[in-house]
Amino acid sequence: MILAIANQKGGVGKTTTAINLAAALAHKKYKTLLIDLDPQGNCTLCFVDHQRIGTTVYESLTEPAMSIKDAVHPTETPNLDIIPSRITLAKFESKMIGELDSHFRMKDRISSILRQYQYIIIDCPPTLGLLTVNALVAATHLLVPIQSSYFALEGTDDLLETVEKIKARPNPSLEFLGVVITLHDKRTVLGRDIKNHIKEVFGNKVFKTIISRSVRLEESPAYKESIFTYSPNSTGALEYYKLSEEVIGRV
Repeated sequence: MILAIANQKGGVGKTTTAINLAAALAHKKYKTLLIDLDPQGNCTLCFVDHQRIGTTVYESLTEPAMSIKDAVHPTETPNLDIIPSRITLAKFESKMIGELDSHFRMKDRISSILRQYQYIIIDCPPTLGLLTVNALVAATHLLVPIQSSYFALEGTDDLLETVEKIKARPNPSLEFLGVVITLHDKRTVLGRDIKNHIKEVFGNKVFKTIISRSVRLEESPAYKESIFTYSPNSTGALEYYKLSEEVIGRV
């Protein structure tokens, strides 16, 4: 399974979901690869010392002689590897001008390592540019985190329209796995109303597991840990573990 986690709206818990879903799958003994396709590199900073980053996803996508295997870094979490990112990835779109295979770079590159992993998680940038398109062309499934806030559904129409275009040609097998509600505050009337509205729009595509707003989840990346090592008994750890079980069940 290759799961792209995408939403062009920033601040919706997309990277937090990528980090902790990948870690949850690894803790369940599944060999998992996390690909950081966001130039901000927040997934990378959670698992890899910045001083020790060598080959990144940028080089593996843009240099023909570079194997993507050279970009795979092990993490301290058993069963979890990562392909890191740097800010140089922001140059990818301009680098690909005139390249006929620009939409297929990710799909072509990871084809050589597919058999090594049961799950590949791709953290996309908060845009609908060429990097996100590469992730969607390579992916078998799409997961969309949507924040439980007033502007929750802003931009999701554009994302789903992009998905339909990709399904029409470069990747007809792409499946919309579902929507996960994040940063939810069940104590507020607005939070409950937004949750109900998201469920009205997406129906059974909404995961039963809802990710609550959590200080522990916000803190863990600063300590270079997933929620499962930083605060394994927290609500956030329980919710992401349950989400991983739902993801497994939907495949």
